[in-house]
This record gives sequence, C-alpha cells and structure tokens, in this order.
Amino acid sequence: MVSTDGMEFHENILGTVGETPLVRLRAVARDVPGLLLAKVESRNPGGSVKDRIGIKILEEAERRGEIKPGATVVEATSGNTGVGLAIAAAVKGYKAILTMPDKMSQEKISLIKAYGAQVIVTPTAVPPDSPESNYEVAKRIARETPNAFLANQYFNPDNPQAHYETTGPEIWRQTAGRVTHIVAGIGTGGTISGIARFLKEKNPKIRAVGADPAGSIIKGYYDTGKIGEAKSYLVEGIGEDIIPGTCHFQYLDEIITVTDRPALNMARRVSREEGILCGGSSGTAVVAALQVAGDAGPDAVVVVILPDTGERYLSKVHNDAWMRDNRILDVSSYTVGDLLGSKPRSLPRLLDVPSTEKVREALKLVREYEVSQLPVREKDRHVGTLSEARVLSAVLEDPALLEAAVTAVMDPPLAEVTVSTTFTELRALLARRDSAVLVLDGDRHIGILTRHDLIEYLVP
Repeated sequence: MVSTDGMEFHENILGTVGETPLVRLRAVARDVPGLLLAKVESRNPGGSVKDRIGIKILEEAERRGEIKPGATVVEATSGNTGVGLAIAAAVKGYKAILTMPDKMSQEKISLIKAYGAQVIVTPTAVPPDSPESNYEVAKRIARETPNAFLANQYFNPDNPQAHYETTGPEIWRQTAGRVTHIVAGIGTGGTISGIARFLKEKNPKIRAVGADPAGSIIKGYYDTGKIGEAKSYLVEGIGEDIIPGTCHFQYLDEIITVTDRPALNMARRVSREEGILCGGSSGTAVVAALQVAGDAGPDAVVVVILPDTGERYLSKVHNDAWMRDNRILDVSSYTVGDLLGSKPRSLPRLLDVPSTEKVREALKLVREYEVSQLPVREKDRHVGTLSEARVLSAVLEDPALLEAAVTAVMDPPLAEVTVSTTFTELRALLARRDSAVLVLDGDRHIGILTRHDLIEYLVP
C-alpha cells in the first residue's frame, strides 16, 4: 500500500492479495457447539486462495534468477492456480500457457483466457504419467517453449511457503490465537501444509484436518503409505491421482473423506443460507469442518478455508439440471416454489376451466397441453377437479356428457399447498393420496403440481 499526499493506493492488483476475512457460519453450523469460522478466499482479486501462490512462485523465481524478462509461465492447473498465475504474469509482463483437465468448468477456462493466458485442455480419464495427462502436457510445453518457466505447483516449496508466510499468520491474528482446528481441502496440499506448519509452531495443540474427495488417493496414502488407484469424482480443484511433494503430511492430524453428494449440496447450502457463493471444494471442506466442530466441543474455534467463488461453477454445482443429471441433487430443503419455477414455460403455470365450460372443450385442453387434471373454477375459487381418466370413462358410457357442463363429471377440489411447503412434505402428500395439488401464493392460486412433475424433477 502506498500512502502519499493523503491518498492510499496499491501500485498494482497484486498488492490486494491476502488479508481475506473470517466469517462465522451460522445457518449450516447451527447444530455444532463451537465456533465455525470461514476464511473467505474468494475475496482475493482472482477469486481464490491460489492468488497467494501465483505471486509467491513468480517472485521467488525472479529472486533466484529462474525466470527472465519475456518468459512464458507454464503450469498444469485445475483452474484457480492458473488464474492466480495468469494475473501475476499479466502484471509482470510474462506470457502464460496453462493446461487444464476437461472435467473443469467452462467458466474457469474462459476466466483464464480473459487474463490473456492460453489454455490447453487435456483429457481427465488418463493416468497421471500418460503423455496426454495435464501434468505431462505442461512439462512438454515447458521443454519445447523457449524461455519457459514451469511453475510446478505440485512440487514447488514456494507453494506451502506462501501460506506459512501469509494465510497462517492471518488466521492466528484474526482469531487472537484462539484457533483450535484448521480444516482445508487437499489438492496440492500446499494450503493446509503451510497454514498447519505456522499454527502448530504457535500452538502444537492446534489440529490440522484435510478434506479429501472420495475417489482421490490422498487419504489412502495418508492412512497406509501406499499409492492407490484414483477413481472419478465431480468436485473440482482438490483430490489427486498423484502424491504432491507440496503436501507435508507430518503437519496433518487427520484426513476426512467426503463424497460428491454432500460436498456439492453443502456448497449450495453455504451459498443460499450464508450468502457466501462457493464451489464444491468449499462444500467438501465445510462438510469435514462440521464433523470436526461437532466432535470438538463448545470451546472449539474451527477455521475452514473456502478456497474460491461459486461463480466458477454456475453451470455445474449451482445448476439444478446438472445436479439432477448427475443424480446428486438434494431436494430435501427445496420448496414447492422451487419446483414450480422449474416447470417448462410452454405450459401455463395454472391451467383451469370455468364451471360452465362444456366437457368437450375441457377435453380439448387436456389433449393440447397433455395434462391429467384440470381444476374447475367458479368465480374466484376452485370448486372441483377434472380427472382425465374419470372423464373419459364417463363419456364412453354416456357420450351425451360431452355437451354437459364440467360440473357433471368433476371430482372434489385438489388439496392446496403453499409456495413455502417443503419438497419432503409435498412428496409425502402426493405419495399418500392426491395425484396433484394446487399451489397458493398468499391467497392466489398460481400453479398445479402433479406426481409426474415430482418424478420429472427427481429423474430428468
């Protein structure tokens, strides 16, 4: 920060990295006895914790003479380190070429390109030592590009050192030394290793806990010392199919495995209930942190690292259709309003008929919109329901009913729910008796939901 003539400003954007806030998690942590604090790393200029290592790696390389003017920075990344390096490279006048696995979100690729870097997309489903893998492609580009510098975040000691020098001291100061536990997802392992090393030097009783996606090999290696076989998972940015040299296991007290479903749904909960937009790696860390806080007691001060912003996952984690397609959407906290809003707009929200309408005309609506129930309206209230099956049976027995008013063949009115009725309550109601319900918003009927709508929502 520069102060001159009463003005305060940074010489460039790199000066704004770090000093991210701690925010108490209340809603998602309401059932844990201690204090759960989130270190919100999305407040960095590049939107993630990796901004810290982007600067550190390049500045230390400059100090050691490993990077020259006009150099090209090369790195294998899951996205966030690429952004941090792209920003630092742009400020320092370097080119950047980043390789990324194809499972990463399009938002990350577009973001890195926006900072002027080149992105090479590599296949995810190959072994780490394959010539096509993210790591090996980056190495090849670095070898073949004149004046190239390979950042090598997975084995570069400047990675954990950045957190030893910045993130750890910030947490210690912000908690007045009262932190008892630190929880972070493990990708390169640099974040948790650097923070844990610093905090344990201050207080050896502080426990450091890593969160590892199910399918990663990190926890298995920590527990057994053996390298297992990685399996696929949906969470981005953490978990590995290699053992990074930047993960210093001697500073970790525990690693907790978290599966995709709770991780990604927790990311949505933190975003919706805490107002902190985050992604799956944050959700993974929070799931683990809640387990830690639940076991730690009322005097615990648990700090969890939320590594990036959910803006990078709007097409995935925060997209209902993507979550349903992957069979991991947890709808237990959803409401009737959420479900009604997801229905196709080609169908009117509330399709009904007046009590004076003829059965013939009502059946035309049934065929046109392919609905099985039609509420019957009399003035400003619903007095009955036309059931397609019953109406067809009645008309087959007595064709003259086609010219009768719909009141001659209607069933009693549908049950009513409100927009705030939970999905769980709605599912129980429709499973128990009614095949459809009317939705109320205040005193207005705004829609109808059927068993078929629920099935479409659960199984797209």
